Amino acid sequence: MNSLTIVMYHYVRELKHSRYPEIKGLTVADFKEQIAYIKKHYNPISAYDLMDSVESGSKLPPNPLLLTFDDAYIDHFTEVFPVLDKEMLSGCFFPPAKCIFENRVLDVNKIHFTLACVPDKSVLVNYINQSLDENRSAYHLESKESYWQRCGVPSRYDTSEVMFVKYMLQLELPEELRSVIVNELFKKFVSNDEQAFSKELYMNIDQISCLQRNGMYIGSHGFDHYWLNSISEDNQKKEIDLSLEFLKKIGSDPDRWIMCYPYGAYNESLLSILKDRNCYVGLTTKVGVADLNQDNPLILPRLDTNDLPKDSKSGPNEWTIKAGSG
Repeated sequence: MNSLTIVMYHYVRELKHSRYPEIKGLTVADFKEQIAYIKKHYNPISAYDLMDSVESGSKLPPNPLLLTFDDAYIDHFTEVFPVLDKEMLSGCFFPPAKCIFENRVLDVNKIHFTLACVPDKSVLVNYINQSLDENRSAYHLESKESYWQRCGVPSRYDTSEVMFVKYMLQLELPEELRSVIVNELFKKFVSNDEQAFSKELYMNIDQISCLQRNGMYIGSHGFDHYWLNSISEDNQKKEIDLSLEFLKKIGSDPDRWIMCYPYGAYNESLLSILKDRNCYVGLTTKVGVADLNQDNPLILPRLDTNDLPKDSKSGPNEWTIKAGSG
């Protein structure tokens, strides 16, 4: 086994002291401790080390690890970058281009912050169910019971109600109706100024370019942050091509690049498009340590930050032991 551990991060912020303490993320102190743990037990590599290995089979150091940061949150510039710079580490950052270009808040983030602002999640479930009743005929919707049975399934980190809200508003309902409900909930519970909220939530293009100039890697996370396995092949091509235009604009090589799938979603048509456009690596949300001898480089698994200790004094956990045995 030629193992590679890839760790996925999203929010890294002082959660308890923020306006949205229920957002699920990593505190800055825990991030620093986890980086210390990683340096103790792994050899962090860069995106270019990985692409070189995929291209030519060049050898990686023992226990290699790649740090990845999804969604271009401002935390990545204000909190993550200073830590990586101080520790002389390279991270991989994956911005959805639309939120940077257009100062729009992604639907997934509207859902995150709505959930964070509504302690009683049944309020949101009831709101969605009421919308189902009101729009059933117009959109030929299924019964509430049918949707609940399919979508109200708890995950590793979320309750049944939270998963129901996420899946219904990210994937299950027709896009037009999803957009209406998500925007209504965001305005009702979070903010009625989307542009201002976007500027507060995400990095801007100058900050992303600064990361690029200072040794960080910027890759593709699509343009609209769609579930890419749920759209047509033509729309997949548009999503990828728009994201590559973004990479070119900020100085990242659009001819030798890494794709990070929104929600970890992909299909065969998308993989074919990526091969045609010189994508070297694709990152999923499948939980695991990658085996570079066996795994398709376009569908590599990742660990969540919660899968590794957040204490520099911790001994190797199960994932670290597994990586070391490879």
